[in-house]
Amino acid sequence: MSTELRFGVLTSPSVLWEQMVERWQTIEALGFDSVWLPDHFVDLRQPRTPRFEAWTLLPALATQTARIRIGTLVSAIPFRNPAFLARQALTVDHVSHGRLELGLGTGASGAIDASYAMTGIDDWSFQERVARFEEVVEIVDQLLCNEVSSYRGRFYQLKDTAMRPRPVQQPRPPITIAAHGPKMLRIAARHGDTWSSMGGFNLSPKELLAVTRKRNDALDEHCDEAGRDPSTLRRSLLLWPPIREMVYESANAFTDIVGPYIEAGINEFVLAYPTKDEQLAIFERIAGEVIPKLRG
Repeated sequence: MSTELRFGVLTSPSVLWEQMVERWQTIEALGFDSVWLPDHFVDLRQPRTPRFEAWTLLPALATQTARIRIGTLVSAIPFRNPAFLARQALTVDHVSHGRLELGLGTGASGAIDASYAMTGIDDWSFQERVARFEEVVEIVDQLLCNEVSSYRGRFYQLKDTAMRPRPVQQPRPPITIAAHGPKMLRIAARHGDTWSSMGGFNLSPKELLAVTRKRNDALDEHCDEAGRDPSTLRRSLLLWPPIREMVYESANAFTDIVGPYIEAGINEFVLAYPTKDEQLAIFERIAGEVIPKLRG
Protein backbone atom coordinates (compact mmCIF):
# COMPACT_ATOMS: atom_id res chain seq x y z
CA MET A 1 0.00 0.00 0.00
CA SER A 2 1.22 3.51 -0.80
CA THR A 3 2.69 5.30 2.21
CA GLU A 4 2.14 8.78 0.80
CA LEU A 5 0.18 10.76 3.39
CA ARG A 6 -2.48 13.35 2.57
CA PHE A 7 -4.23 15.73 4.94
CA GLY A 8 -7.49 17.59 4.38
CA VAL A 9 -10.00 19.75 6.21
CA LEU A 10 -13.80 19.49 6.35
CA THR A 11 -15.44 22.91 6.63
CA SER A 12 -19.05 23.58 7.58
CA PRO A 13 -20.95 25.81 5.09
CA SER A 14 -22.56 27.62 8.01
CA VAL A 15 -20.73 30.97 7.95
CA LEU A 16 -21.09 33.93 5.62
CA TRP A 17 -19.50 33.84 2.16
CA GLU A 18 -16.62 36.18 3.03
CA GLN A 19 -15.67 34.03 6.01
CA MET A 20 -15.87 30.83 3.94
CA VAL A 21 -13.48 32.34 1.40
CA GLU A 22 -11.08 33.38 4.17
CA ARG A 23 -11.15 29.90 5.70
CA TRP A 24 -10.53 28.11 2.41
CA GLN A 25 -7.69 30.42 1.44
CA THR A 26 -6.11 29.99 4.88
CA ILE A 27 -6.39 26.20 4.63
CA GLU A 28 -4.72 26.29 1.22
CA ALA A 29 -1.96 28.61 2.46
CA LEU A 30 -1.27 26.26 5.38
CA GLY A 31 -0.37 23.51 2.92
CA PHE A 32 -3.27 21.07 3.29
CA ASP A 33 -3.88 18.76 0.35
CA SER A 34 -7.67 19.03 0.22
CA VAL A 35 -10.66 20.93 1.57
CA TRP A 36 -14.19 19.57 1.70
CA LEU A 37 -17.84 20.47 2.18
CA PRO A 38 -20.48 18.21 3.75
CA ASP A 39 -23.65 17.68 1.72
CA HIS A 40 -26.76 18.02 3.88
CA PHE A 41 -29.73 20.37 3.52
CA VAL A 42 -29.31 21.32 7.19
CA ASP A 43 -26.81 20.77 9.98
CA LEU A 44 -27.52 17.36 11.52
CA ARG A 45 -27.15 18.59 15.09
CA GLN A 46 -28.60 22.10 14.69
CA PRO A 47 -31.06 22.05 11.79
CA ARG A 48 -32.17 25.67 12.27
CA THR A 49 -28.72 27.24 12.00
CA PRO A 50 -27.61 29.09 8.81
CA ARG A 51 -26.38 26.87 5.97
CA PHE A 52 -25.32 27.13 2.33
CA GLU A 53 -25.81 24.37 -0.28
CA ALA A 54 -22.68 22.36 -1.03
CA TRP A 55 -22.73 21.98 -4.83
CA THR A 56 -23.55 25.66 -5.33
CA LEU A 57 -20.85 26.77 -2.91
CA LEU A 58 -18.17 24.36 -4.18
CA PRO A 59 -17.51 25.93 -7.62
CA ALA A 60 -17.68 29.42 -6.15
CA LEU A 61 -14.96 28.54 -3.64
CA ALA A 62 -12.98 26.85 -6.40
CA THR A 63 -12.56 30.26 -8.04
CA GLN A 64 -11.10 31.61 -4.79
CA THR A 65 -8.37 28.96 -4.51
CA ALA A 66 -5.62 27.82 -6.85
CA ARG A 67 -3.86 24.62 -5.76
CA ILE A 68 -5.79 22.73 -3.14
CA ARG A 69 -8.04 19.84 -4.14
CA ILE A 70 -11.73 20.33 -3.39
CA GLY A 71 -14.65 18.01 -2.87
CA THR A 72 -17.80 16.83 -1.12
CA LEU A 73 -17.48 14.61 1.91
CA VAL A 74 -19.81 13.18 0.94
CA SER A 75 -22.68 13.76 -1.48
CA ALA A 76 -25.76 11.85 -0.34
CA ILE A 77 -27.30 9.98 -3.27
CA PRO A 78 -30.97 10.53 -2.28
CA PHE A 79 -30.64 14.26 -2.95
CA ARG A 80 -29.79 14.11 -6.68
CA ASN A 81 -30.39 12.21 -9.89
CA PRO A 82 -27.07 10.47 -10.70
CA ALA A 83 -26.88 11.86 -14.24
CA PHE A 84 -27.33 15.42 -12.96
CA LEU A 85 -24.77 14.71 -10.24
CA ALA A 86 -22.29 13.58 -12.89
CA ARG A 87 -22.97 16.79 -14.83
CA GLN A 88 -22.37 18.85 -11.68
CA ALA A 89 -19.08 17.04 -11.12
CA LEU A 90 -18.04 17.63 -14.74
CA THR A 91 -18.79 21.33 -14.38
CA VAL A 92 -16.89 21.76 -11.11
CA ASP A 93 -13.94 19.81 -12.52
CA HIS A 94 -13.66 22.48 -15.22
CA VAL A 95 -14.28 25.44 -12.90
CA SER A 96 -11.55 24.17 -10.57
CA HIS A 97 -9.14 23.36 -13.43
CA GLY A 98 -9.08 19.67 -12.52
CA ARG A 99 -9.06 19.77 -8.72
CA LEU A 100 -12.33 17.97 -7.93
CA GLU A 101 -12.57 14.95 -5.62
CA LEU A 102 -16.09 13.49 -5.91
CA GLY A 103 -17.23 12.05 -2.58
CA LEU A 104 -20.28 9.77 -2.58
CA GLY A 105 -22.26 8.10 0.18
CA THR A 106 -25.67 6.62 0.92
CA GLY A 107 -26.65 9.52 3.16
CA ALA A 108 -27.86 9.38 6.75
CA SER A 109 -31.37 8.16 7.51
CA GLY A 110 -34.25 10.47 8.35
CA ALA A 111 -33.86 9.53 12.00
CA ILE A 112 -30.53 11.40 11.93
CA ASP A 113 -30.93 13.90 9.10
CA ALA A 114 -33.92 16.27 9.09
CA SER A 115 -33.23 17.06 5.41
CA TYR A 116 -35.79 14.49 4.25
CA ALA A 117 -38.68 15.81 6.31
CA MET A 118 -37.79 19.40 5.41
CA THR A 119 -37.57 18.77 1.66
CA GLY A 120 -40.03 15.92 1.09
CA ILE A 121 -37.30 13.68 -0.36
CA ASP A 122 -37.91 9.95 0.12
CA ASP A 123 -36.11 8.43 3.10
CA TRP A 124 -35.14 5.03 1.68
CA SER A 125 -34.49 1.99 3.81
CA PHE A 126 -30.85 1.06 4.39
CA GLN A 127 -31.17 -1.91 2.03
CA GLU A 128 -32.54 0.29 -0.74
CA ARG A 129 -29.87 2.90 -0.16
CA VAL A 130 -27.10 0.35 -0.66
CA ALA A 131 -28.78 -1.17 -3.73
CA ARG A 132 -29.28 2.24 -5.29
CA PHE A 133 -25.78 3.35 -4.31
CA GLU A 134 -24.09 0.74 -6.46
CA GLU A 135 -26.12 1.82 -9.48
CA VAL A 136 -25.36 5.50 -8.80
CA VAL A 137 -21.63 4.85 -8.62
CA GLU A 138 -21.73 2.80 -11.82
CA ILE A 139 -23.67 5.57 -13.61
CA VAL A 140 -21.44 8.41 -12.43
CA ASP A 141 -18.32 6.42 -13.32
CA GLN A 142 -19.66 5.51 -16.75
CA LEU A 143 -20.92 8.99 -17.63
CA LEU A 144 -17.72 10.75 -16.60
CA CYS A 145 -15.58 8.27 -18.56
CA ASN A 146 -17.59 8.29 -21.81
CA GLU A 147 -19.01 10.88 -24.19
CA VAL A 148 -22.27 8.95 -24.63
CA SER A 149 -23.66 6.32 -22.27
CA SER A 150 -26.80 4.26 -21.68
CA TYR A 151 -27.67 2.39 -18.50
CA ARG A 152 -30.46 0.07 -17.47
CA GLY A 153 -30.64 -0.92 -13.82
CA ARG A 154 -33.28 -1.76 -11.28
CA PHE A 155 -33.66 1.83 -10.12
CA TYR A 156 -32.19 4.00 -12.89
CA GLN A 157 -32.45 3.95 -16.67
CA LEU A 158 -30.53 6.28 -18.97
CA LYS A 159 -30.61 6.45 -22.75
CA ASP A 160 -27.90 8.00 -24.94
CA THR A 161 -26.72 10.35 -22.19
CA ALA A 162 -24.26 12.83 -23.72
CA MET A 163 -21.44 14.20 -21.55
CA ARG A 164 -19.45 16.93 -23.25
CA PRO A 165 -16.98 18.51 -22.76
CA ARG A 166 -14.84 15.78 -21.33
CA PRO A 167 -13.55 16.18 -17.75
CA VAL A 168 -10.26 17.96 -17.21
CA GLN A 169 -9.07 14.96 -15.18
CA GLN A 170 -8.80 11.80 -17.23
CA PRO A 171 -10.38 9.36 -17.37
CA ARG A 172 -12.56 11.14 -14.75
CA PRO A 173 -12.29 12.97 -11.42
CA PRO A 174 -11.34 10.65 -8.53
CA ILE A 175 -14.24 9.12 -6.61
CA THR A 176 -14.24 8.84 -2.83
CA ILE A 177 -16.68 6.29 -1.42
CA ALA A 178 -17.82 6.43 2.20
CA ALA A 179 -18.34 2.85 3.38
CA HIS A 180 -18.54 0.88 6.61
CA GLY A 181 -20.57 -2.31 6.05
CA PRO A 182 -19.51 -5.33 3.97
CA LYS A 183 -21.64 -4.49 0.90
CA MET A 184 -20.46 -0.89 0.81
CA LEU A 185 -16.84 -1.94 1.27
CA ARG A 186 -17.18 -4.23 -1.75
CA ILE A 187 -18.50 -1.31 -3.81
CA ALA A 188 -15.58 0.85 -2.66
CA ALA A 189 -13.12 -1.88 -3.64
CA ARG A 190 -14.62 -2.17 -7.13
CA HIS A 191 -15.26 1.47 -7.97
CA GLY A 192 -13.52 3.85 -5.57
CA ASP A 193 -10.26 5.72 -5.86
CA THR A 194 -10.44 6.49 -2.13
CA TRP A 195 -12.27 4.74 0.70
CA SER A 196 -13.53 7.09 3.41
CA SER A 197 -14.42 6.07 6.96
CA MET A 198 -15.55 8.08 9.96
CA GLY A 199 -15.78 5.30 12.52
CA GLY A 200 -18.91 5.54 14.64
CA PHE A 201 -20.55 7.85 17.16
CA ASN A 202 -20.98 5.18 19.83
CA LEU A 203 -17.41 3.87 19.81
CA SER A 204 -14.61 4.65 22.22
CA PRO A 205 -11.28 5.79 20.70
CA LYS A 206 -9.84 2.31 21.29
CA GLU A 207 -12.86 0.65 19.67
CA LEU A 208 -12.71 3.03 16.72
CA LEU A 209 -9.11 2.08 15.99
CA ALA A 210 -9.92 -1.64 16.17
CA VAL A 211 -12.98 -1.26 13.92
CA THR A 212 -11.04 0.84 11.40
CA ARG A 213 -8.27 -1.75 11.25
CA LYS A 214 -10.83 -4.52 10.73
CA ARG A 215 -12.58 -2.60 7.94
CA ASN A 216 -9.28 -1.83 6.26
CA ASP A 217 -8.28 -5.49 6.30
CA ALA A 218 -11.67 -6.44 4.86
CA LEU A 219 -11.16 -3.88 2.12
CA ASP A 220 -7.89 -5.60 1.14
CA GLU A 221 -9.82 -8.88 0.80
CA HIS A 222 -12.51 -7.25 -1.33
CA CYS A 223 -9.83 -5.76 -3.60
CA ASP A 224 -8.30 -9.21 -4.02
CA GLU A 225 -11.72 -10.64 -4.89
CA ALA A 226 -12.18 -7.91 -7.50
CA GLY A 227 -8.73 -8.56 -8.98
CA ARG A 228 -7.47 -5.19 -7.83
CA ASP A 229 -4.16 -4.25 -6.26
CA PRO A 230 -5.15 -3.02 -2.76
CA SER A 231 -2.42 -0.37 -2.86
CA THR A 232 -4.33 1.46 -5.62
CA LEU A 233 -7.15 2.34 -3.20
CA ARG A 234 -6.42 5.26 -0.88
CA ARG A 235 -7.63 4.85 2.72
CA SER A 236 -9.07 7.99 4.31
CA LEU A 237 -10.30 8.69 7.85
CA LEU A 238 -12.50 11.60 8.81
CA LEU A 239 -11.43 12.59 12.32
CA TRP A 240 -14.92 12.69 13.80
CA PRO A 241 -16.41 11.68 17.17
CA PRO A 242 -15.08 10.23 19.38
CA ILE A 243 -11.74 11.82 18.39
CA ARG A 244 -12.80 15.08 16.68
CA GLU A 245 -12.06 17.33 19.65
CA MET A 246 -9.15 15.23 20.94
CA VAL A 247 -6.95 16.19 17.98
CA TYR A 248 -7.04 19.82 19.15
CA GLU A 249 -5.93 19.17 22.72
CA SER A 250 -2.33 19.78 21.60
CA ALA A 251 -0.06 19.37 18.58
CA ASN A 252 1.39 16.25 20.19
CA ALA A 253 -2.12 14.85 20.68
CA PHE A 254 -2.63 14.93 16.93
CA THR A 255 0.50 12.84 16.39
CA ASP A 256 -0.53 10.39 19.09
CA ILE A 257 -3.96 9.95 17.53
CA VAL A 258 -3.02 9.54 13.86
CA GLY A 259 0.11 7.44 14.44
CA PRO A 260 -1.71 4.15 15.17
CA TYR A 261 -4.01 4.73 12.19
CA ILE A 262 -1.03 5.17 9.89
CA GLU A 263 0.27 1.84 11.18
CA ALA A 264 -3.19 0.36 10.49
CA GLY A 265 -3.01 1.43 6.82
CA ILE A 266 -4.74 4.82 6.74
CA ASN A 267 -2.95 7.27 4.44
CA GLU A 268 -5.33 10.24 4.40
CA PHE A 269 -6.70 12.19 7.36
CA VAL A 270 -9.44 14.81 7.19
CA LEU A 271 -9.74 17.15 10.16
CA ALA A 272 -12.90 19.02 11.05
CA TYR A 273 -12.22 22.77 10.96
CA PRO A 274 -11.85 24.10 14.52
CA THR A 275 -15.11 24.92 16.29
CA LYS A 276 -13.47 27.05 18.99
CA ASP A 277 -11.19 30.08 18.66
CA GLU A 278 -8.66 28.59 21.06
CA GLN A 279 -8.21 25.62 18.72
CA LEU A 280 -6.99 27.75 15.80
CA ALA A 281 -3.44 28.10 17.11
CA ILE A 282 -3.14 24.32 17.49
CA PHE A 283 -4.67 23.87 14.02
CA GLU A 284 -1.94 26.07 12.56
CA ARG A 285 0.77 24.23 14.52
CA ILE A 286 -0.54 20.90 13.22
CA ALA A 287 -0.30 22.23 9.67
CA GLY A 288 3.03 23.98 10.02
CA GLU A 289 4.97 21.63 12.32
CA VAL A 290 3.34 18.25 12.82
CA ILE A 291 2.15 17.33 9.33
CA PRO A 292 5.54 18.04 7.66
CA LYS A 293 7.18 15.68 10.18
CA LEU A 294 4.57 12.99 9.53
CA ARG A 295 5.09 13.34 5.79
CA GLY A 296 8.82 13.01 6.28
